[in-house]
Amino acid sequence: MSDERIENDSLNDDGTVKAIEHEESFASLLERSMSPGGRLEPGQKVRAKVISVSGDFVYIDLGGKSDGVIELKEFTDDNGDLSVRVGDQIDAYFMSVQDGTKVLTTRVHGYSAIRLNDIRSAFDAGLPVNGEVKREVKGGFEILVGGVRCFCPFSQIDLKGGREGGIYLGQTFPFKVLAFEEDGRNIVVSRRFFLDQERQERINRLKETLTTGMEVSGAVRSLQNFGAFVDLGGVEGLLPVSEISWERTGKPEDILSIGQEVTAKIIALDWKGNRITLSLKALKPDPWFSVSEKYAIDSCVKGTIARLAPFGAFVNLEAGIDGLIHISNLGAGRRINHPKEVVEVGQRVEVYVLEVDPQNRRISLSLQPKIKPEKVVLPEVGELVGGIVERVMPYGLFVKMENGLTGLVPNAEMGTPSGTDHNRMFPPGTEMKVVVIDVGQGKVRLSRKNVLSRVEQEEFEQYQNMQKSKLVPSSGFGSLGEMLRAKMEEKEKAG
Repeated sequence: MSDERIENDSLNDDGTVKAIEHEESFASLLERSMSPGGRLEPGQKVRAKVISVSGDFVYIDLGGKSDGVIELKEFTDDNGDLSVRVGDQIDAYFMSVQDGTKVLTTRVHGYSAIRLNDIRSAFDAGLPVNGEVKREVKGGFEILVGGVRCFCPFSQIDLKGGREGGIYLGQTFPFKVLAFEEDGRNIVVSRRFFLDQERQERINRLKETLTTGMEVSGAVRSLQNFGAFVDLGGVEGLLPVSEISWERTGKPEDILSIGQEVTAKIIALDWKGNRITLSLKALKPDPWFSVSEKYAIDSCVKGTIARLAPFGAFVNLEAGIDGLIHISNLGAGRRINHPKEVVEVGQRVEVYVLEVDPQNRRISLSLQPKIKPEKVVLPEVGELVGGIVERVMPYGLFVKMENGLTGLVPNAEMGTPSGTDHNRMFPPGTEMKVVVIDVGQGKVRLSRKNVLSRVEQEEFEQYQNMQKSKLVPSSGFGSLGEMLRAKMEEKEKAG
């Protein structure tokens, strides 16, 4: 077969270089073998015997009357010692025919191209070339392959783009020749091509070892709003923000930092999407396992309002444990439209446990204790009772009475001037006397104003009694005072 035909097989009809499709993995391409003596394709792997070492080349037997050459420097170490001898069997990869000679290479991970034809041969064979990142230019980097200038776009210098240009300058990497156009005046190379392949090979190896439930260690590589990426040895796993801690985590950076070494548990594997999901909290005891012992029914516990929803308020009792105060258990008998009318985020509260459901991870809470029907003793309307201020709200005060029930004293029943700061005047814990003005369906309305009216009435009656006592004569003789007193008594009896 003529050299002209081999060259023409690499050209399009218009004489331009064909772009070779490399959809199969590079490893698969290099593993293709052949029987010596057949037609060689660029990138094809052969196993041949060394038949001579002469000048700058090592000659190998390709079968029949066909020989090939490999540069001697590929077998020479830094001390100039030769690592191959006549008769040795070696693996090599066909590149091209140059000046009637079949040229091969053993350098799978970076062919040291020094001429334009070498780069052309590497392009045809799908083999990498070694290039130095010389400088940053518009849209990418100038790569020097031997004495030939090539271009590498930002997106092709690394797996995640290469805008941090300074870290690559002066370094030498293997590159894949993506395009060889205009007789070598436009050469585009990619480092990312081989990085992608290496990553896929690592993933393939990990598929054989990683399983759901396994503990793995790695370093935090990046932090995002939705979680953190952890390097597991060339392959990244995602640590969602919800899996970082049993505590409610606002931002991953509140707990983790870039470069931090962590040990996590694999909770999901999706090899089709190349996704590994990790969890830190899975390695710690689940706090819900012991909630039944910690939070007994009807017990009083303390917590912090974590968030509000139209249907109620969530209370954080401890790390990883939130309970819900349903809106019906917030108003102390008063109908409210939204929990913000009663509580606010960050507020410390005392709550009563109504129900605990560890299996479904639910705890029902109430701001008031649950009173069993047979124990409920409702006060009578008009009864004077004592109590302690529990909460001061914009619309009134909640007062816990001596019988354990909580009643509401509306602002209109406080007996204070309009605009009075009740929170300052009657802070929680203040003792107060109130009069029951309404009782219905367990809801109790109270009045402080009526207590003041009662006091005024009692004072007035005391004053009247004092005045009456002053009218009683000091002796048994009749007098005008006695007559007046008798007349008043008659009038009272007649009335």
